[in-house]
Amino acid sequence: MRGRNPSAEAGLEGRGRGARSMASNIYLVRQRISRLGQRMSSFQLNLNPLKEPLGFIKVLEWIASIFAFATCGGFKGKTEILVSCVKEPENKTITAAFGYPFRLNEASFQTPQDVTVCGVDWKKYVLIGDYSSSAQFYVTFAVFVFLYCIAALLLYVGYTNLYRDSRKLTMTDFVITIVVTFLWLVSTSAWAKALTDIKSATGSSIVQELKPCSIQGVVCQFVSVTSMGSLNVSVIFGFLNMILWGGNAWFVYKETSFHSPSNTSTSQGGIPPPTGI
Repeated sequence: MRGRNPSAEAGLEGRGRGARSMASNIYLVRQRISRLGQRMSSFQLNLNPLKEPLGFIKVLEWIASIFAFATCGGFKGKTEILVSCVKEPENKTITAAFGYPFRLNEASFQTPQDVTVCGVDWKKYVLIGDYSSSAQFYVTFAVFVFLYCIAALLLYVGYTNLYRDSRKLTMTDFVITIVVTFLWLVSTSAWAKALTDIKSATGSSIVQELKPCSIQGVVCQFVSVTSMGSLNVSVIFGFLNMILWGGNAWFVYKETSFHSPSNTSTSQGGIPPPTGI
């Protein structure tokens, strides 16, 4: 008879334990997925949360986020300069078109019918500055907030009981609300600073920055720049979103277990708190 190999038996036993552990993990995952599927299948439309501050403010946040990214992301404008020179008695207007995401260093000047004015190839000259990072951060964040509001409203309206009975969902909603409030402050402040620089870079100061305008015999005069009223509105909506989300944090906090921990102790047989004086 051959003797037993302890190392081989230990290896087989280890493999058996690993297989049983893997099978147990798979079973638990399937069980959780099954429970989640059962909860998700219990969709019941309930519009009552929309009448409460928790749902009503979320609708306002959803609308405000639309105005935030629409007023900024859809902007297009141009700045115009009137150029005259001694050799040519006729004045010419050159323009530089710009818009979201406000890479001004890619906005070159264009002349009427693509002709040279005062012997200068104006296409080689561009506006100064690149403010795409602040603008894209603001717009992208607003879009994500828009999508989150839709998901949250779907949860409030369709799975009211699941939301209020689950500590994880309410706590997750509260944490996200705090983070979004802070990010609204950061993104709007950065965008407001960038907008101030954009106004300066496309205003009358560009005449002093253009090298051809300093050439003897060439006279440049600032004409106009497209109104940036919609961009001002985007900044206003950014701070409005911050206020809405900051106020909504209180109503989301009231749904968490931190707001009324006495309910848990009462259900476990504790003495309920006094109802009044």
